Amino acid sequence: MIPPVPRSDLGARLRAVPGVAASLPTGSTAITYCEGQFGEQDGKTANGLVRHSEKYQILSVIDSRQAGADAGEFLDGTPNGIPVLASLDDAVAAAGFVPDYLICGVAPADGLLSTAQRLVLLDGISRGMHVINGLHEFLNEDAEFVAASLLANVTITDIRRPKETKDLHLFSGRIFDVTCPRIAVLGTDGAIGKRTTSTLLVQALNSVGIRAVMVGTGQTTLIQGGKYGAALDALVPQFISGEVENQVVLAFENEDPDVIVVEGQGALSHPAYLTSGHILRGSRPQAVIVQHAPKREVLGDFPMVAMPTAASEVALIEAFADTKVIGITVNHERMTDDEISDAIVTLELELGLPATDPLTRPLDRLVDMVLLAFPELEARLAPVAR
Repeated sequence: MIPPVPRSDLGARLRAVPGVAASLPTGSTAITYCEGQFGEQDGKTANGLVRHSEKYQILSVIDSRQAGADAGEFLDGTPNGIPVLASLDDAVAAAGFVPDYLICGVAPADGLLSTAQRLVLLDGISRGMHVINGLHEFLNEDAEFVAASLLANVTITDIRRPKETKDLHLFSGRIFDVTCPRIAVLGTDGAIGKRTTSTLLVQALNSVGIRAVMVGTGQTTLIQGGKYGAALDALVPQFISGEVENQVVLAFENEDPDVIVVEGQGALSHPAYLTSGHILRGSRPQAVIVQHAPKREVLGDFPMVAMPTAASEVALIEAFADTKVIGITVNHERMTDDEISDAIVTLELELGLPATDPLTRPLDRLVDMVLLAFPELEARLAPVAR
């Protein structure tokens, strides 16, 4: 019989009992649960996995509101063969087998599960699916989830769970040994596309022969399979800048890149999220790209706060850190193509900086943005890209 233990130790203690620990599957098939939020700000984890995943084969997205749609076409106007389905029953039936993973694709500001969301994840566990959870609510500390996972012999992975304090890093100054350019992709709000732009920037640079690596700072990048990064908003503030620094140093030492791109979180001006400051302090980027949504009037999860302008965010970033904003990227939510073009021109004229929308405009505009700031990188271009 397992003796009573504190809730925070429950998962570890139960999994230490002989014969009950499950192992992760060898497969990578996954269903992403995003009921009521796919395509919305709080569905950013599912949105990101549909656009890019190095670790999981996303078979479908669950959101009854958008059932019947192709996920790629719904998000970006380009079909990708990932269907949006109404329920877990439908998703398993469409797959023709029980997939390896059920990924919680919602990312609400409070990081907590609703009762309905709990039931779906528990249903997945009962079917034999391993659960990937990116919320602040750690399911390995929840007695109901731990018991269910033990009965089904599956695992629960809490992505945001930080390392032990003894394994965390304080800022050390090792960042000064990183000699390649570091570019942080920050923004004017949370859930505004910083991770997507960071990913596309890395892909674009690598495609022309400039070796680029990304350092993630949120749970979605880690779920996607990012090699370097940490979920910063789950850390004790004292260690955040040190953890950013450590991941950038690891990426530099292990990959020998020409450029390191650091994913932003929240916004430096945001009243609730402070991680942008730690990203600037820990990675000490020589350059920043600012992601902005021209049609967004108030902060995504904080409608009592007006959106900052791109100009005000640029000024704040450059006043806060020894860095330079080198470009603006546009989040095109609620915008027509003509409005996107107008916004790009307006931002360029207002700020004197190059601007683009990475999802609707050619990616070479992102590359040009970087080359304009770091002309020495032109020597790295592949012959066909010159």
